[in-house]
Amino acid sequence: MKPLALLTLTFASVAALVGVGGAVAVATGWYDVSAASSHTVPVYRLLEKAMHQAVRVRAREIAVPRLDDPARLAHGAVCYRDHCVQCHGGPGVAPADLAMGLQPLPGPLMDAARRWRPAELYWITHHGIKMSGMPAWGMRLTEEDLWALTAFLARLPDLSPSAYASTLDKAGTARCPTLSASCREGRCRDEPAAATAAHAPSGPWPARGPQRDAAARLALQQYACIACHVTPGVIGPDTHVGPPLVGLGRQQRLAGRWPNNPEELVRWLQTPHALDPRSAMPALGVTPEHARLMASYLLDQP
Repeated sequence: MKPLALLTLTFASVAALVGVGGAVAVATGWYDVSAASSHTVPVYRLLEKAMHQAVRVRAREIAVPRLDDPARLAHGAVCYRDHCVQCHGGPGVAPADLAMGLQPLPGPLMDAARRWRPAELYWITHHGIKMSGMPAWGMRLTEEDLWALTAFLARLPDLSPSAYASTLDKAGTARCPTLSASCREGRCRDEPAAATAAHAPSGPWPARGPQRDAAARLALQQYACIACHVTPGVIGPDTHVGPPLVGLGRQQRLAGRWPNNPEELVRWLQTPHALDPRSAMPALGVTPEHARLMASYLLDQP
């Protein structure tokens, strides 16, 4: 047998064995998915290595702004307190009970700046990490919030427990609300007051195209629409809590009552109870920009 044919046969045989082994593992429930047990060492090391390499590749072109600005650092401390300490803890501060039950366990970030470059810390915070519990904050926080967090993470290794506590004391009642939380409170961040007060559409309608579609699918995922609805173009659970969103543009009415047009769909995505107080659909804090993005995508789907 020729060397090339032998090599091909060997690879095919190994692939077949791996495939059969994987099928057996799935069919028998061999791999323990319980959060009360850790991954095996080979699986853990493989996932860690793959994650580190994937982040480094994707973050290498990110331009890093100035991170030593005192105002940015102070804001980053507030954002860390409001959104990160619950899972990662802080100097002298334990994470919340919920985080200690996650698997893999969210690691402390006191030494993150020694293991990651600022661009990588920003990328992780913006995009999150699959299969780790680390959320993507890119649709929850502004760019300034994300870079402020990155700046504070770079400073965190130098803070003692007392210095960390003092930093937060100086912040006082300052807040770092998510975009969704501010919309639920009736004043969406980075949107004109007149538009957000009535949750009305503002700005240009998103133009069709691959970029719009990708951003809309991300928004439908990040606002958990796929948790209740089968959604076109988005992989999610086989759920039937709410009606499927496939073919929404062909429907004459929303929720069987309201005219199905862009303005009403944007209102429905932002304030469903204003249109139907009995609806089980919650107000998800969708920003006007994201509501327009999702509505334009859904109405275009066949």
